[in-house]
Amino acid sequence: MRLASNAPFSGGTSNDRDQSIAVLRRAIELGVNHVDTAAFYFTPLRSANELINRALAPYSDDLVITTKVGPGRDPWGQWMPRATPEQLRGQVEENIRQLGLEHLDVVNLRVQEPGSIA
Repeated sequence: MRLASNAPFSGGTSNDRDQSIAVLRRAIELGVNHVDTAAFYFTPLRSANELINRALAPYSDDLVITTKVGPGRDPWGQWMPRATPEQLRGQVEENIRQLGLEHLDVVNLRVQEPGSIA
């Protein structure tokens, strides 16, 4: 969440791209093998997924990429409280595209509102 911005979601300013990429690469050098991200971690100038792709691709076989889908943000940063099954599939596909992957290792479903997601 903090790769793209100095505050959660749209509450801050965009971080320096090169510094964020260097942090990711250093984390892997130090033995990190799990990265948790989401397509909704972005600012107008930065996307966490794009930074991860740029820093770490091609990905090592032992690196686990985890992402989240569910309530998310539209391209303008506004929260969408509920996602339809089609939107959830679209979010998975968007994460795959942004990260430059053929598949995702783990996809977590975020649920903010009570009720069925069927």
